[in-house]
Amino acid sequence: MKTKILGGLFIAATAMSLVSCSDFLDTTPTDSASDKVIWSKYEYAQLQANYLYSDVNSINGFGDGTGCTIDCSIGLSESLTDLFKYGGYNYTSLNRIPSEFAYGGVTTLTNGYVDTYLGTWSTMYRYISIVNQAISNLKKYGTFEEDKKTEVEAEFRFFRAYYYSILAKRYSKLIIYDDNMDEYKKDKETSPVADAYQMIYDDLTFAGEHLPVSTVPNGRLTSGVAYALLSRVMLYAERWQDAKVAAEKVMGMGYSMNYTDLETPFTAGGEGAIFQFCFDLTASTHSFDCYYSPGGDKAAYSNPVSGGYGCPTQEMVESFEYARGGAVDWSEWHNVNGTQATPPYDQLEPRFAHTVLYNGANWKDRTIQAYVGGADGWMQWMKGDMCEGKTTTGYYLRKNVDESNLFANASKCTKPYTFIRYAEVVLNYAEALYHLNDPTGAMAQVNAIRTRPAVNLPSKNATGTAVMDAIRQERKVELAYEGLWYWDMRRWKLAESAFTGIRVHGLKIEQEANGSFTYYYVECDDQDRNFPEKMYTCPIPQTELDNNKSITQISEWN
Repeated sequence: MKTKILGGLFIAATAMSLVSCSDFLDTTPTDSASDKVIWSKYEYAQLQANYLYSDVNSINGFGDGTGCTIDCSIGLSESLTDLFKYGGYNYTSLNRIPSEFAYGGVTTLTNGYVDTYLGTWSTMYRYISIVNQAISNLKKYGTFEEDKKTEVEAEFRFFRAYYYSILAKRYSKLIIYDDNMDEYKKDKETSPVADAYQMIYDDLTFAGEHLPVSTVPNGRLTSGVAYALLSRVMLYAERWQDAKVAAEKVMGMGYSMNYTDLETPFTAGGEGAIFQFCFDLTASTHSFDCYYSPGGDKAAYSNPVSGGYGCPTQEMVESFEYARGGAVDWSEWHNVNGTQATPPYDQLEPRFAHTVLYNGANWKDRTIQAYVGGADGWMQWMKGDMCEGKTTTGYYLRKNVDESNLFANASKCTKPYTFIRYAEVVLNYAEALYHLNDPTGAMAQVNAIRTRPAVNLPSKNATGTAVMDAIRQERKVELAYEGLWYWDMRRWKLAESAFTGIRVHGLKIEQEANGSFTYYYVECDDQDRNFPEKMYTCPIPQTELDNNKSITQISEWN
């Protein structure tokens, strides 16, 4: 691998795009310094870590300005599934490109195209080299207290594990680099992805053992963050016992799901959040609300950005149960000729209204008008370059969009981004238990999610493979639009069957003269979707193959 290794990082190289949920990270001094000076004090070493905190947010949060919440360049990864649809067809990462990916054409899903929009090889290895150089310098030049040195090393090793986890879920083989800088060379062979998972395990275990224990998501890494991420990544590695133990570590730390408001984990310092990135108008903002707010916000608050770029699908809506439990029969609303029956939105479980905005929903002291000619509006898929705030599915995204944002500060948005939360850890634990032949224990965790105060669904009874079906169902609705479903379906090897030969749908809503509505079932794709088997891995970029003579392309992409 041809990599330029940084001899020393700047102390807080840029103004930070991340702030703590309780206060700003101290970013002084701001000029560069020698390695010996940088690693002479704990406070200086912490500033080195700040640089990486901001990068994690840019990779996996709101910080890149496009409204992405996943580690790729095409917006919400749910748009590659049946749960979300970008509505316009101009050539941008939040319009046409996600649809092209979902359609999976032979001429579209080329090595270069997939590497550009989904691959992260070059970027992650750049970050990994920065981390490894920092760990090496810490060991070489660090002169402050040993316990503090260990804590700083734990932070850096968390970041290295995080970067490798992004690579490991994409590629079937990887180049493994640790902080032995002598191993960095132009031509270095790849190793099986299992070796990367072992490094991730070692790094996150070290981080979990040496980072502070705290259940307050204050913007800094804690032991709980490390073990929570480990519980997630070990599912990808199919190391069920390791996932179980990691989840148990978190579950023994005092995190809770006793909140009654589903929004709680998504607010600054909210109960149930394990790791958050927080923002402030004076220091750091994002643009998520501007991309995903309903179109009526533009008129009401002079929203400088169109909104409504992407919307939940009818398939997502139909994933939610009745509030009393049990599946809804949606056949009445699968009528292409229309029905005047009102969809049972007000009868659905609480997670529906927390996730999706629908016609008639209350929003910012007004009512959503997701119908043709309404304040929010509707447009047919592909008939306009830009949605201009109109929905193509009859719905808008609610989760992670800030209802309190009145756009008084132009396009600046400050709602925290919750990177990982306790409910996911519980579901990770359930999945690990299932694979460890404890279906009863797994269902107990599923029901802990369902029956908690904020959801209040009845317990579900399941046995055999239906237990795994129940786990998947809870992950789908509980973690919707948190950047996990696409990757879950890939790791379960279900994407090929689930996302091939389908089209997503929505409701076109027309208001009649008497004020009633007619709901038409409409397709929101112009061709069938396709997930080819080769998409279970990503191709190694051609630049890497050209520069590193010791590696070959992943076989599926030859």
